Amino acid sequence: MKKLILSSVMLLALVVGCTSQDSLKKTLSENPDILVDAIKANPDKIVEALNDAFKAAQGSQAKKREEAEKKALEESFENPLKPKIRSDEMIRGNKDGQILIVEYSDFECPFCGRAYSTVMELMEKYDGKVKFVYKHLPLSFHPNAMIASQYYEAIRLQSEKKAADFHDELYKNQRKLQGGEKYLKSLAKKVGADQSKIDKDIKSDKVNDRIKEDMAEAAKYGFQGTPGFLVNGVPVKGAYPLSHFENIVEELKKRGKINI
Repeated sequence: MKKLILSSVMLLALVVGCTSQDSLKKTLSENPDILVDAIKANPDKIVEALNDAFKAAQGSQAKKREEAEKKALEESFENPLKPKIRSDEMIRGNKDGQILIVEYSDFECPFCGRAYSTVMELMEKYDGKVKFVYKHLPLSFHPNAMIASQYYEAIRLQSEKKAADFHDELYKNQRKLQGGEKYLKSLAKKVGADQSKIDKDIKSDKVNDRIKEDMAEAAKYGFQGTPGFLVNGVPVKGAYPLSHFENIVEELKKRGKINI
C-alpha cells in the first residue's frame, strides 16, 4: 500500500511539475513528512486516486485473463485433451455417441450437484448423441467424498445399472450425505446392492487404484477443483450453465469435429 501511495504521489508530481523521478524519490525519502502531510491534506483525493488505480489494474488483469482463456480454448479445439477410456469404463448414454463428456467430480461438492443437473439436460438435449463418463476427484476437505466414491466403484463392480442409480440418487439428495456411511448404506440398499460385497470391495486395490487413476488424470489436466469436464477434449473448469456446453458443441460442429 505504501509503495502504491508513493508511486501515485510521484506520478502526480511528475505530471504537474518539471521534477525528475530520482530527485523526487530522494526528496520524499529524506522528508517523509511531505508525503504524510499531502495525504492528510487531501485524503479524499488520495483514496479516489487509489481506487481508480485499483480498478484500472483489475480491469487490465481481467482482460489479460480473458485473452488467455480464449487462447487456451482455441488451442483445445485444435489439440484436444485425450482422457483414458478404459476397456471396462462405465459409459452412460450412447456408447457410439459423437459427444464425449468426461466429468471429474466430488459427490459432496455442491457445485457438482448443480453440474449433475446440467449433464442430465445435455443428455436429454442431445439424446442418442452423448456418451458420458463419470470420474472421481474427491476433495480432501469433503469428509464423505472419498467413501462415497468407494461405494460407487464397489457397486459398479456388481452392476452398472445400480451404480448409475446410486450416482443419480446421491446427487438428487446430496445433503443427506452429511449422514456419512450410514446414509451410503441405506442408499446402497435402496438401489439393490449387496452390502457384504461392498464392505469387502471398498478396501480393495481394484476400487482404490481406479479412484487414484482418476485423480491423477484430473491433476494432469489441471483440474484442482470440482467439477471439471472434458467435452470432446475441450476443458471446462467449473459448474457452467447448459449454454456454455451448447456453445462448445456448436463450435465443434462448425469446425467439422462432429456431425450431428
